Amino acid sequence: MILINLLPHREEARKRRRDAFNAAVGFSVLVGMLLAGAVYLYFQARIDNQDVRNQTLKSAITVLEGQIKEIATIESEITALRARQKAVEDLQSDRNLQVYLLNELVRQLPDGVYLTDMRQVDQTVTLKGSAQSNERVSELLRNLGNNTPYFAKPQLIEIVTGSVNLAPRDQRRVANFTISVRLQRSSEVQAAAVAAAAAAPVAAGAAPAAPAR
Repeated sequence: MILINLLPHREEARKRRRDAFNAAVGFSVLVGMLLAGAVYLYFQARIDNQDVRNQTLKSAITVLEGQIKEIATIESEITALRARQKAVEDLQSDRNLQVYLLNELVRQLPDGVYLTDMRQVDQTVTLKGSAQSNERVSELLRNLGNNTPYFAKPQLIEIVTGSVNLAPRDQRRVANFTISVRLQRSSEVQAAAVAAAAAAPVAAGAAPAAPAR
């Protein structure tokens, strides 16, 4: 006996394949969405973590900026205190500076040199006077530059020939001069002395040895 299937088996097969395809597509879409969600959540967590770190860094930077401002303020206060301390030390060391000035002038004036005027502006002293000759003026400049630590950088500003009456009939020719010299502070004199003492052993060690005979 011959059996004939009259049911639409081809349509049912196509429907099963279509349903299987739709199920596979749906499953793939679901897996893709799950993967995309997982990736999104992963990167979002990293972004949130980085935001937290950035906020922490901003807070730390703000604190450091405040500390830097405090340090700058402290440094300016220290600088001001040092300037005040130096001013006080200079005032204390300069109390006897005028005594040193007069004492050294008396010591360094050569014979035949007479001062007629002396003015001081800050550390610059201007001397005016008369000398028996130009050589006496040169000697005074050498004395001020080499023989005393309280004077530095003597400069001859002016020298002119003049005359002075010693008696009604005794007139002498003189050299009228103007000299400027820097008056050293006591702290500068002490610093120069310390530097000279430190350089003396070095200079002695660098001196050439005497040739052997």
